[in-house]
Amino acid sequence: MLPNAIDTIRVEKSAILYSRGILFDIFPYFTHNIKDKFAYSIDISLILYYNLRENNGGKEMRSFNYSAFKEQKWDSGILGLIAAIYKEAGKQEQYLKQRPQEMEKLVEIAKIQSTEASNAIEGIVTTSTRIKQLVEEKTTPRNRDEQEIAGYRDVLNVIHESFDAIPITQNNILQLHKMLYSHMNNPLAGRTKSVQNYISAAYPDGHTEILFTPLASCETSEALDRICEEYNRVIGNLEVEPLIIIPIFIHDFLCIHPFNDGNGRMSRLLTTLLLYQNGFYIGKYISLEAKISKNKDLYYSALSQSQIGWHEGKEDALPFIKYILGTILASYKDFEERTSLVQEKLSALEMVRMASKSKIGRFNKQDIRELCPTLSDSSIEGALRKLVAAGELKKEGKGKSTCYFRLN
Repeated sequence: MLPNAIDTIRVEKSAILYSRGILFDIFPYFTHNIKDKFAYSIDISLILYYNLRENNGGKEMRSFNYSAFKEQKWDSGILGLIAAIYKEAGKQEQYLKQRPQEMEKLVEIAKIQSTEASNAIEGIVTTSTRIKQLVEEKTTPRNRDEQEIAGYRDVLNVIHESFDAIPITQNNILQLHKMLYSHMNNPLAGRTKSVQNYISAAYPDGHTEILFTPLASCETSEALDRICEEYNRVIGNLEVEPLIIIPIFIHDFLCIHPFNDGNGRMSRLLTTLLLYQNGFYIGKYISLEAKISKNKDLYYSALSQSQIGWHEGKEDALPFIKYILGTILASYKDFEERTSLVQEKLSALEMVRMASKSKIGRFNKQDIRELCPTLSDSSIEGALRKLVAAGELKKEGKGKSTCYFRLN
């Protein structure tokens, strides 16, 4: 702290001048002119504080206190979602104990879908065949998009295999981000952002609109440390329900937007990691990323609503929490639906028939494959042909555009 004799108004004015590039020699002056009692006694950290505050429009830096959420009263919608998730998680645990051998196909499908969907949300794409080959490590990346897809695969594999050995720290998040870009030359991989970034929307007429301005780059590292510390403290002390604090952590992560690139993909990978660490293993068998991708407008809407007032600590995270919990519950419901078909000893034809009856409107072969993970592609195709011939299904389109719908 500064001695009482120090003129703090002078400190503030000098720091503001420095932050605006006017007083460039502030540090040499304060550290070398020892005849000036003020300069000799100056606390440099105070100058840095004012510099950061000036860069943030004169506002205080954003603070985080996750303990405050233990006092919050949650509505019946949130509480109902949490109760339903715990119920479904219990069912899944029992099923995995009884029939673990039948789950490997679901794991394989979920990895492919997660890698494809999370990258597609960001406009990173390749063909379905190439995605499958990349995830199964049967080929090498041919271009930048495939390099990023391969990096996502690697991070997802590490999370699947070692989630219980990855403490939630800034360093580990940076290491996962570095791995995300390990198949390409990206000097910013594994480093927090170096410039201000923005969350924008692009419109068909070509114009873009800034929807949210994340935390300044100079505040990012400290903020990332703080949310990790807060998360670890409330989880370690059992202060707040994990299904509440996980979406809050992810929401803060997205508002900080700590990287120049890869923030969305990292947020989805961290969601899976945090769920695993708290005993919710649904992402291993059902792709959460695919769920988000199918409803990405709802995802962005919930995120946007919850970002209002974030810089001032006055945000309402409820829309984002509800969206994430709803996505988790829907994934558990999918798991139950898929395993119910596997449990019964049915022929391929009967299994595909039951799967088609669970679909509303048009569906494709991939939809049936997800519901019938134990069947080969040829068995599914054969069953679909028989159902079309029997007049139960109608087929439309050709090749990749082929789809079906029920006639009765």
